[in-house]
Amino acid sequence: MSQPSLNPIPFNRPAPVGREMEYVTEAICSGHHSGDGPFTKKAAALLEAELGVPRVLLTTSCTHALEMMALLLDIQPGDEVIIPSFTFVSTVNAFVLRGARPVFADIRPDTLNLDESRLEALLTPRTKAIVPVHYAGVGCEMDAILEIARQHNVAVVEDNAHGLFGKYKGKYLGTFGILGAQSFHETKNFSCGEGGALLINDPALIERAEILREKGTNRSRFFRGQVDKYTWVDIGSSYLPSDILAAYLYGQLEQREKIQSHRKRVWEFYYAALHDWAQAHEVQLPHVPAHVEQAYHMFYLLVPTLEIRQRLIAHLRARGIVSVFHYLPLHLSNMGRRFGGKEGDCPVTERVSDQLLRLPFHNSLTQEEQERVVAAIQEFHF
Repeated sequence: MSQPSLNPIPFNRPAPVGREMEYVTEAICSGHHSGDGPFTKKAAALLEAELGVPRVLLTTSCTHALEMMALLLDIQPGDEVIIPSFTFVSTVNAFVLRGARPVFADIRPDTLNLDESRLEALLTPRTKAIVPVHYAGVGCEMDAILEIARQHNVAVVEDNAHGLFGKYKGKYLGTFGILGAQSFHETKNFSCGEGGALLINDPALIERAEILREKGTNRSRFFRGQVDKYTWVDIGSSYLPSDILAAYLYGQLEQREKIQSHRKRVWEFYYAALHDWAQAHEVQLPHVPAHVEQAYHMFYLLVPTLEIRQRLIAHLRARGIVSVFHYLPLHLSNMGRRFGGKEGDCPVTERVSDQLLRLPFHNSLTQEEQERVVAAIQEFHF
């Protein structure tokens, strides 16, 4: 039965939590609205210090950070890049744009991360990189992935769009590979509407990354006084976010402990409130291995069938609650099939894509709203 008198509960509700608006006003009044202004530098420095990363470059999106990865790896037509089929299209597009052939990997049934036990079978002499995606901010099994990559002399670069400040065995996600990509899209833990960052863990890549991000010029060296003029020295594009966006992001990052503490409470409330219900109805809740500290990015249910998933979405919608599914298998998309993808290639991905349902989860979600979500779920008839 619907409850029209209650306020709707959106899946996501971006909101300032600290001094974001003050900083945006300061950036606007400063006269420096373009990239690499004071707030861009503050946000990058905060991330470098917190993560222990040699260099962080803010970008206009995680997509652009991934595209910079492909450029820095010097991806060429015919190179192969191993990517989980269960991820956002940006992960694969960044490499396909450079001519790479994606090799789609299946995921583990517990964490929904790249299945490291199936990784070695996908390697060929043409493999140039492996791209682990830390789904829901829960770390992939990086020890095994890095060892396989080392044995075969293949680069590892991380798509850490979900996982900022999450850890694997005490080390921050995004800092294992030579490069890591972050997202500050409005659905992420820390947001500036649209934004991203490239984590550069190999200092040898810093100078070229700066050039790529500055339209292929050595403009960064010019501003540091290392050259008396700047010029075109490499390929590149415009990947710098406005300092106004960086100001908002810096305000969010300043409140990282408050934000993460709130998201932890949200995640733990869902887990405790739904645990017995899930067991009774053969629903799988998120799994976090003991050696992983998750980023509390999302909370999902894996229900038994697609038909149940769709009915549950409609059931919640009728009660003013927005829940959503997630990725469709990339290997079965129109583009994925052009690269040889076919049904049965990634069976766990194909099953999970039909079963997964994400619950409302954001920085201003209240316990009262969560109680409504849980009550509505428990009313659902299988």
